[in-house]
Amino acid sequence: MVYSARREKIVGGLTFCILLIAIFLSYGQPEAELDDGSYKIKATFSRVDGLADDAEVRMGGVQIGQVIAAELNDNYRAVLTMRIQQGIKLPLDTSAAIHTDGLFGAKFIELEPGGEEEMMANDSSIDMTQSSVVVEELLELIISEGKSKRAQDAQ
Repeated sequence: MVYSARREKIVGGLTFCILLIAIFLSYGQPEAELDDGSYKIKATFSRVDGLADDAEVRMGGVQIGQVIAAELNDNYRAVLTMRIQQGIKLPLDTSAAIHTDGLFGAKFIELEPGGEEEMMANDSSIDMTQSSVVVEELLELIISEGKSKRAQDAQ
């Protein structure tokens, strides 16, 4: 078969255009537009160690959303932005905590609804949060307690 240089240029150009269109469609849409009916909420934590960028947001063990952004505020605290599914209504006094799936599993955000009758809207903030527990620090605390107990028993 004989291929012409012109045909190769046309196929290469079309492939490049399709790639650019795919990239534009993937990243070109602004994050603020939530066409699927979901909404965003924010929560501020003192530490979010080990939490993945796209971590699950759960309530009662069921996934109801996903972490979509993490940034530091002016006080050097982690501010997480979460997308909550359409139809899930959260009271204004909802609390958030970072939990781990098992001992060394993936970390996720667990939301606990409060009793407030007014519900959160887009860009609402959760005030009550519990930060991530670092397993290494917990193990270090247990070991030091054991050492001090052993030292007391020896005396």
